[in-house]
Amino acid sequence: MNVVIAGSSGLIGTELRAALAARGDRCIALVRHQPGTNEVRWNPTRGELDIDVLRDCDAVINLAGAGIGDKRWTSAYKATILESRTSTTSTLAAALAELASDGRQRRFLNASAIGFYGSRNDETLDESSDAGSGFLADVCTSWEAATTPAEAAGVPTVHLRTGIVLTPKGGALKKLLPLFRLGVGGRMASGKQWQSWISLDDEINAILHLLTSTITGAVNLTAPNPVTNAEFTKILAKAVRRPALVPVPAFGPRLLLGRELADALLMTGQRVLPQRLLADGFTFVHENLDEALSDILSH
Repeated sequence: MNVVIAGSSGLIGTELRAALAARGDRCIALVRHQPGTNEVRWNPTRGELDIDVLRDCDAVINLAGAGIGDKRWTSAYKATILESRTSTTSTLAAALAELASDGRQRRFLNASAIGFYGSRNDETLDESSDAGSGFLADVCTSWEAATTPAEAAGVPTVHLRTGIVLTPKGGALKKLLPLFRLGVGGRMASGKQWQSWISLDDEINAILHLLTSTITGAVNLTAPNPVTNAEFTKILAKAVRRPALVPVPAFGPRLLLGRELADALLMTGQRVLPQRLLADGFTFVHENLDEALSDILSH
């Protein structure tokens, strides 16, 4: 396949680009810096993209967006989080819509997140569930809506609603491991909040699966067995052979990160199931957290 990727330098993008190359696909990365081999420069903030880059592709994968937890949520950074997602998506959607009349079938896989569902306590959620409320839910709703020009032009479009991606290379697990290995990790506040996770291997495999699937619309990229934060803490502590006895009070993360960011990422959660992936015949490498962490941390 010929695949164009935006956001290829991030945690998921880096692994995906390597996986595509390993199986013999031709991959072109859209970048903002001076382009290197198999890279093309674009400026989504200004809507600038050479449409010819997409002309011969079979799929476009957009993973671009400013990090949700990289900085405190000031008004300015919240605007950056939103704009970095909608501008990249709308630029690609407009280009794909313009090319749609040439008869070539191109799939559009656009990142989203389970933050779409908002904080839902113990409610079991799948792709048919409504959007929730709050900043992240609003961002995801606008992010997904930005694909509308491509969808209206008949471009098969998938919204990749990704959960917590587990890998020691980055993300939440990389931040947690040093604490848990020192024996000072613990559940967050009550520990009742649900955490819908997916291993990096399954995240990449699911995206590759969706490149050739006929699925369109929302797809949850989460393992089939979400856990509460208390369960996650217990399993991670066992995996690193350390105790995790002392809970982390809510005021600590709120003081460090700001209340809104801490509550959105750590104190609330979603119980999300990957119904559409399972119905499409996708097989997870890691279905259960204990097996996933054992495998992930053994490498």
